[in-house]
This record gives sequence, structure tokens and C-alpha cells, in this order.
Amino acid sequence: MKRYKKLLLAVLGMVLCFFLFLLWYQYRYAMDVVEPYTVNSSSLEKKLLIATQGSEFKNTVTQGIIQHFETDSIFIKVIDITSLEKIEPDVFDAIVLLHTWENWKPPVEVKLFVERTKASKDKIIVMTTSGEGSYKMEEVDAIVGESNLVEAVAVTDRIITGITLILKPNG
Repeated sequence: MKRYKKLLLAVLGMVLCFFLFLLWYQYRYAMDVVEPYTVNSSSLEKKLLIATQGSEFKNTVTQGIIQHFETDSIFIKVIDITSLEKIEPDVFDAIVLLHTWENWKPPVEVKLFVERTKASKDKIIVMTTSGEGSYKMEEVDAIVGESNLVEAVAVTDRIITGITLILKPNG
């Protein structure tokens, strides 16, 4: 009987350690929530939505996109990906989704948004980050990579090129 108690305590100790590891991992690697904001007037003809998660890499990419387009006649709305369910995609001419691959899948909000906007997929640019840098949703032609600040300028330039192609007349 004493042997079973020791074994049970050892198993419970391992479970507790695993649980504590999961809590630490979630705290360490969880994305920050992005406060929504806009740039330029919503009355402008061209409209760009950037739905993102808060991280140093994604914030850098978002700011690079905004700096490039803020002097153009483009309304820019930045939201957290958790707000995608409230977005009507037809309102925007171009949509950028910046998200992290979490627990071997995309965030639910991103997946649901992509599924309900299949008809408008030509105006969506997706950047998926992951530890390995190669994960993405099957039905999406996404830019993939790690959240590596050294690559932020190159990623920003690729996204800007995509937005420019989408927003050009007859684009």
C-alpha cells in the first residue's frame, strides 16, 4: 500500500509540474490584445483592415504598413483578431490578418473569418507566424515565418506589395 501512495504522489507531482509548465508557457508566449484604432477618415473611398495580435514582431509589421499608407487617401482600421466576428468584410477593399499558429492550429476567430469570406479571398493577405515558421491554413495562400524582428521589414514589404496590388484600380 505504501508503494502505491508513493507512486500516486509521484504521478500527482508530475501532473502538477506539467500544469505549472502549461501556465508558464501560456503566460510567456500568449499574444497581447491589440486596442482598436483608426488612421485617416472613414469617409475615404479606399479602406484597409489590419486584424492582428499584439507582439513586438506583429506591432512592427503593422506600424510599417500604416507608415507606408497613412499619407495616401486610405482609411485604415486596426483591430485585434478576437474582433473579427464583428467585421463585415465587404466594407473593406483590402484585409490583412496577422496571427500566430497556436496549439497546432490557427486562432478560431481567424479560421471562422476566412471561412465566411471565401468569396472575398482575393482581397485578404494572411501572415502566419509559428515557432517553426511553416504552418498555415490549407485553404489560404499565406506568408509564413517566425516572429523574427530581423525579417519584419521584408515581411512588411511583401504585405505592402500585396495591398498595393489589391487597391490598384481594377485590382
